[in-house]
Amino acid sequence: MHDVEIRPEIINRVMARRNKLHLWDALDPEKTALVVIDMQSTFVAEGSPAEVPKSRDICDNINQLATEARDLGAYVIWVTHANTGNGSESDWAGFFDNFVADNVRKQTIASLKPNGEGQRVWHALAVNDKDLTIQKNRYSALIPGSSSLERVLRGYGIENVLVAGTKTNVCCEATGRDAMMLDFKVVMVSDCLAALSDEEHRATLETFIQQFGDVMDHHEVLTLLRNKPN
Repeated sequence: MHDVEIRPEIINRVMARRNKLHLWDALDPEKTALVVIDMQSTFVAEGSPAEVPKSRDICDNINQLATEARDLGAYVIWVTHANTGNGSESDWAGFFDNFVADNVRKQTIASLKPNGEGQRVWHALAVNDKDLTIQKNRYSALIPGSSSLERVLRGYGIENVLVAGTKTNVCCEATGRDAMMLDFKVVMVSDCLAALSDEEHRATLETFIQQFGDVMDHHEVLTLLRNKPN
């Protein structure tokens, strides 16, 4: 898990701008969704082509948050990444042609095949029958054509989005930013997120709390959900 905190100078900047560190004192759990991103074998399993080692360290926190949030009436949505591919070809050529080395290209495309082993939510995570599972095909689950996430959130009357998963600074940040731009209230759950380095993890949290939403650990988030507005 990442042992980093938002730097004092960033906190001071936030306080000077809005006179408070955290945006909300309470969140209605019935209007809240915990969106857990890319916690699947492709990114979590040791030796996988896109392994994020610290992702294995956040499973207990995600399970605790998901269990208690669910009991309070919140929705839990597991978002996995998939791209249709054939051999070395993929429906996301712009990514695979430019950002993936030839020696891992075919392995990565195979791992991201829809409904394949790489799509399975990591076995250490406690998925409930009440939960929803959605596939995306781009970093952000909320850009047009990537997934059904926005339609699902709107359909269930969701106003608040809690972001967890991996990578903090890629798919989680991209989805969180887009959620804010679509007028959802967004919290990045700091101890339920994983990146490849502490520096990348902290950079996202510091940017997010200044411009896009809030940053809290899972204990703080649960306090917000228990303080359901009257």
